[in-house]
Amino acid sequence: METLRTIWLFFQNQILGMKWLNTLIGNGLEAIGLNPNGLAGGSLQFFLYDTIKIFILLSVLIFGISYIQSYFPPERTRQILGRFHGIGANTAAALLGTVTPFCSCSSIPIFMGFTSAGLPIGVTFSFLISSPMVDLGSLVLLMSVFGAKIAVVYVILGLVIAVAGGTLLEKLKMDRYVEDFIKNAPYMQTENGTLTRQDRIEFAKEQLLGTIKKVAPYIFIGVAIGAVIHNMIPQAWVETILGSGNPFAVILATVVGIPMYADIFGTIPVAESLLFKGAGLGTILSFMMAVTTLSLPSLIMLKKAVKPKLLAVFIAICTVGIILVGYFFNFFQYFLM
Repeated sequence: METLRTIWLFFQNQILGMKWLNTLIGNGLEAIGLNPNGLAGGSLQFFLYDTIKIFILLSVLIFGISYIQSYFPPERTRQILGRFHGIGANTAAALLGTVTPFCSCSSIPIFMGFTSAGLPIGVTFSFLISSPMVDLGSLVLLMSVFGAKIAVVYVILGLVIAVAGGTLLEKLKMDRYVEDFIKNAPYMQTENGTLTRQDRIEFAKEQLLGTIKKVAPYIFIGVAIGAVIHNMIPQAWVETILGSGNPFAVILATVVGIPMYADIFGTIPVAESLLFKGAGLGTILSFMMAVTTLSLPSLIMLKKAVKPKLLAVFIAICTVGIILVGYFFNFFQYFLM
């Protein structure tokens, strides 16, 4: 058992966390006369380490996930989801969302396609919630920063929000609040020929390059903000505002996160810095969930497909779920860390 634990810690710290890279960069900065413990050297070390680490993990994850995704074109996905009913359908849709490397905006067109194809409103919303919130990329990246236990619980609770949210919308019969042009849109079934292994590799490459191009600015911005928090913001400030001692920290973080637009890759460095400075675990994770799931651009896009009442209920369900997850993690933080 001790051997397995040692192997796992090596995998988490050196493979996922890439601590060796941090040491290597620190040694390189010292060699050119910069102190990694100083303000300038420490900020540069954090920026270089997190940027390189995220891009390496991102490349491996997106390529692998996209290769898997090539086996699930829209028509086949619709057929799979159509086999399930009730809460089983919501669960299948939420799980399907975990293997789609989409941000909240990218998930909206797929949601529209599923809705126009005749899938129940609850099923499509379960997918819409889980896709940006708990994809496989988030699981691996969270493991690299917070550890496996927290990452797994985060994904499970995210799936619970997706399934519960979709189920509730179904029970409330909110399908009547979908815009008519979405419900009445003609649905074209596509003929998907058998893809060769090379076709799938090319598809994965295209998805990887497209994703990198799209998220790179947010990664740079997120890492820069993380570097500032990590090296320039006093720990006492963060603990006072976002620490577990502030009972409203989770609500504040959720409300602040909603208008922003980023994905899991851009929020990770900010979360890492906040954790180092003493912010509550649940507060950090609520902020990440709010940013990735309820970004303002995605809500603007969704408003074109659904009526205001359905949009308001969707936002309320997600917000309440995210806040509850935040308080859960803050309460059990010492058992999970």
